[in-house]
Amino acid sequence: MLKFQYYDNVETTFLLYTVITGGSKERQYILKNKNVLENAIHFIVHNSFMFTVAIMGLVHAVLLSVMLYAHVQPLVYFNILSVTIYLFCVLLCKAGQFFPVYLSIFLEVSIYAFTSVYYLGWESGSFCFLFSIVPIMLYFGFFLFKGAKRWIMVIVMILIFSEFTFLYIFYKGSKVVYKLEPSIYTILLLFSAFVMFFSIIFYNVLYVSSSESEVNTLEQKNEQLSVDAKEDALTSLLNRRGFIPLVGNLMREKRNFCVAFCDLDNFKRVNDSYGHDGGDEVLRHVSRMLQKEMSGCEICRWGGEEFIILMRDYDFAVAKKKMEYIRKHVESNPTIFYNKRIPSTLTIGLEEYTDKYSEPEEIIKVADERMYYGKQHGKNIVVWEDGETS
Repeated sequence: MLKFQYYDNVETTFLLYTVITGGSKERQYILKNKNVLENAIHFIVHNSFMFTVAIMGLVHAVLLSVMLYAHVQPLVYFNILSVTIYLFCVLLCKAGQFFPVYLSIFLEVSIYAFTSVYYLGWESGSFCFLFSIVPIMLYFGFFLFKGAKRWIMVIVMILIFSEFTFLYIFYKGSKVVYKLEPSIYTILLLFSAFVMFFSIIFYNVLYVSSSESEVNTLEQKNEQLSVDAKEDALTSLLNRRGFIPLVGNLMREKRNFCVAFCDLDNFKRVNDSYGHDGGDEVLRHVSRMLQKEMSGCEICRWGGEEFIILMRDYDFAVAKKKMEYIRKHVESNPTIFYNKRIPSTLTIGLEEYTDKYSEPEEIIKVADERMYYGKQHGKNIVVWEDGETS
């Protein structure tokens, strides 16, 4: 998480600077650079194979120019072949054929390291290229191979170390085919060491970035699961799990509130006449109306065609008038479904919180019973007291 933590600290510093000085250009500049860097890393992580073969091709293009300057003809031809191989690997990456790319990198570097040490000697530092592909083989190996197939990576590591051991034993201090100027040896040694160093650092950073990306993705999924656990998927209203704690909090705070239990009348007939798609559209339409007209209130889809409205700081008399308005509003605004008008009405049971209630389910149950009483006495009414309707 170091990358994000570092930039968060930078962002905080510039935010404080902005507050103190009143300036914003510096903060905008650093945030812009932050986004550019994160986007670049994100792009490389998701195109890591392509990026790798491009870098490998570039390395051999540099080596080709050195070998041309040093007149080492066999390695000139070999580097031309290597550049061609990596150009072909670009096409394989585009086609999604990653295992041949993985194998090509291993074979090409292994053969080149041997050939280069053979012609130029141990002092050329070409053995460093063997170690430069170790993080590549591991990074992409974990991506390509699962389960028992990961023994392939173990075999690759053994072969790389075995080749290094062989080269050290048989070619360190031995005669060379092409004797180069000391300056050329220095350039080759520093370049091969730089490639090895870059590879180790880069693929470690890439691994950390990939891990961070996966962690962030999991966190986002967990957040979404948490939201889904508290929200109804069809209407985006709260469900029981998200609603009941809100009622409980208000009860603990001894806040004044009212609860309205609403039920769509004759909803089964809607499903039978218009299908479940029509019924779903009615539920969404009524949900939108409730959200719009009861702004500032918590609305829950209790189940099926039942809704509960939590009205914070509502006087009971005001709640009665508001529920009567809601009842008339729903009645006068039918759902439009494929050019058909589907009428809807609500039967509503209303109750006000008092100290006699100790649990959310108790006040909800009373509102539910009043709604049920309304169902038995004509529907499309508001019941606000036992045995009373409006």
